[in-house]
Amino acid sequence: MIHVRHLSHTFGSYWALKDCTFSLEKGDFLFLSGPSGAGKSTLLRLLYGALPVQRGEASVADMPLHTLKHRQLPALRRKVGVVFQDFKILPIRTVNENIALPLEVRGLAPQQVVRRVRAVARALGLENHLETPCGALSGGEQQRVAIARAFVMNPQVLLADEPTGNLDTHLSFRLMELFKQFQAYGATVIFATHSKELMKRHPQAKILWLEDGAVRDANWPGARILKAPRHREREHGITLPPPDTEGGRL
Repeated sequence: MIHVRHLSHTFGSYWALKDCTFSLEKGDFLFLSGPSGAGKSTLLRLLYGALPVQRGEASVADMPLHTLKHRQLPALRRKVGVVFQDFKILPIRTVNENIALPLEVRGLAPQQVVRRVRAVARALGLENHLETPCGALSGGEQQRVAIARAFVMNPQVLLADEPTGNLDTHLSFRLMELFKQFQAYGATVIFATHSKELMKRHPQAKILWLEDGAVRDANWPGARILKAPRHREREHGITLPPPDTEGGRL
């Protein structure tokens, strides 16, 4: 479902990603973790086509990103749902309008749009806010609108960039269960997070640890690990395998 091979990306002279290689199958759930600035958001932006592939190869939902044409982006976005770190909701539009937007763009019948919007709003505790402008909501409520907008599409792949960052612990755990239910229907999920508590509660999930733009650790054999310099190991208190090995132990 997602295959990344020797993927690198630069912004000027800065290497945001360095030689990343990993594969995920249909229905996999991956926690993408690492310190701030490790390259998590850059990787997600590459996977939904917001950044071009500069070096290496990547494919998502059978669509090769390294050869993707601009006219093919709408087809990719129909298969990939994204929960953005900065929400990207429309503040003057209502909750209903924000959630319905991707369905209307796809041309679904009005009855289908109403049914699916109500179902996902109910699951996320937004059913009493459907006619509220999003600008009047709290940060946590706006985050739930962003998640609902990604869920309502029933995408094959769901990418989430720190989706619980503005939520309390109880709501974070509740939303995590919704992501797991989404996975149970066959979606492949990449969930970027700093929360060790969330990862501990879901030990069956795959984990990929990024640092300085490179894969430094993983807990399944579908990822290629690059060894960190010794001073980085000492600084973070981690012990890593030899360079370029397959798999890890997180």
